[in-house]
Amino acid sequence: MKTKVFTSAILVLLTLISCNSEPSLQKYFVENTEKKDFIAIDVSSNILNVDKAKLSAEQTEALKSFDKMNILAFKATDKNQAEFEAERTKVKAILKDPKYQQLMKVGSGKDGASISYVGTDENIEEFVVFANRKENGFAVVRVLGKNMNPNNIMTLMSVLQKSNINMDQLKPLQQLIK
Repeated sequence: MKTKVFTSAILVLLTLISCNSEPSLQKYFVENTEKKDFIAIDVSSNILNVDKAKLSAEQTEALKSFDKMNILAFKATDKNQAEFEAERTKVKAILKDPKYQQLMKVGSGKDGASISYVGTDENIEEFVVFANRKENGFAVVRVLGKNMNPNNIMTLMSVLQKSNINMDQLKPLQQLIK
């Protein structure tokens, strides 16, 4: 009887310890996808619409490393500036987590962008682009893949130039620009 109680207590303790209540970008996306001031888009790799037969081996490898993009944008208006500031602060706090290694930052504190990544230099799991502008709002873009590395990302940029991007997947973002 004592061993059953002890085992049950250990299981409950392990369950509580394993529940991670720390904020993460993935949780932030899930919590805000349906809110009225947010626009959420999931973009698959087929958005690039490229002729794979015309790609080099290096470009094909880079394209294979790219899985999808998740985009979450907050449309700022005159009426929601307080919420805009609160949400922007939440995203900045999440991106300060040491797992997000910042590659580059441009602009000032009010307007600007940053690029971060999760993983190692040779095995990047996720690139994160965070751009914000007080007049328009902000956007967080998560580029997810397998075995991505800086060379793959640069090569993927060359593939983008050859692509015929399917704009239908990006239509919801037009609301943010208007």
